[in-house]
Amino acid sequence: MNEYVLHNPHLKAETFFWEAGLVGVFLSHGYTATTAEVRLIAKRLHEKGYTVAGPLLAGHGTQPADLNQVTWQDWVASGEQVYQQLQSRCEHVFLGGESMGGLVALHLAASHPEVSGVLLYAPAIQLNMSTVDKIKLYLGSSFMPYARREALEMSEYWQGYHPELPTRGIVQLLKFQDAVKKVLPNIALPIVVFQGRKDMTVNPQAGDIILRGVASKVKEHHWMEASGHPILIDAELEEVTSLSLNFMGKVLA
Repeated sequence: MNEYVLHNPHLKAETFFWEAGLVGVFLSHGYTATTAEVRLIAKRLHEKGYTVAGPLLAGHGTQPADLNQVTWQDWVASGEQVYQQLQSRCEHVFLGGESMGGLVALHLAASHPEVSGVLLYAPAIQLNMSTVDKIKLYLGSSFMPYARREALEMSEYWQGYHPELPTRGIVQLLKFQDAVKKVLPNIALPIVVFQGRKDMTVNPQAGDIILRGVASKVKEHHWMEASGHPILIDAELEEVTSLSLNFMGKVLA
């Protein structure tokens, strides 16, 4: 492995739990990132009276080698622990996540029907990756544990592994996608999906895959025209926050 940098090491990365009112919001970060990715919207929701929490997922915030040693089940376990804290404190809980964090939120939602709703931001249920590239990744990850990240989108507020991308971890992400697709029919909760029109990471069909797969009657799908993949640290954060608040308000009403 080449020498790596934890991009923006000055940003706060750890698991957080900010208490306020009796409605809680769970927010999970994405692959290779940290909780810095969701803290901007978390701060805004907390200021509106929501209790907000976000887990630092297993293998993240330390060194890239650690992300090659965990499974997608470990990421779900990280989320489950924080969800249980919220559930014990709040009367209502919404599950949310950015990118791979959206998969964490969906997997938790499939096993917790008591949740009030699901908030998905650029959910990574399908990447812009060809079948050939996936096969190469599966075959190559055993002898090439790291790939190089060429660029970062909206890096000022993003913290995570750079420039190394742990390839065995990406294989786990692909397996996680398959696992979540299988449990989508078990989800009948109100659900909202946000996608950035300029997202080069997640397949544009990701939102439709989720909304067609769930059994939910209440569904919303919002395209943010000026946003890329890390939608919670991009130019339309204020609008995304407003739409998220409106969605939760309608569900609770």
